[in-house]
Amino acid sequence: MDPSEIVYALWERMQARDWAGLRDLLAEDLVVEWPVSGERIVGRANYVRINAEYPEGWSIRVLRVVADCDQVVSEVEVPHETMGVHRVASFWTVREGRVAAVREYWSELGSDPSPEWRAALVERL
Repeated sequence: MDPSEIVYALWERMQARDWAGLRDLLAEDLVVEWPVSGERIVGRANYVRINAEYPEGWSIRVLRVVADCDQVVSEVEVPHETMGVHRVASFWTVREGRVAAVREYWSELGSDPSPEWRAALVERL
């Protein structure tokens, strides 16, 4: 698989709760950074476990994937039954057919309200 196919497969396996399949796409020494929450996850076992233990009620909708060689960017929507809708922009590095690193920016829709002073200059999405 090329790097963009690996990222698509990662999201598909996550949606299917195929944790063994997800593990197969990740380098053993994977490093994941979540700057918004100030966390770093080291190792594929920890990343898989965090995702497997996340409270149920979520789904994944891939909005887009853009790739340039071993660098892949994905935008994903993750609605959750009780926690609202999240969007994530992920910056993946794929090496030797496995995800080696990712930096993800998670945000909840509506959590960063538009200030009043911009109202006349913007359109609402």
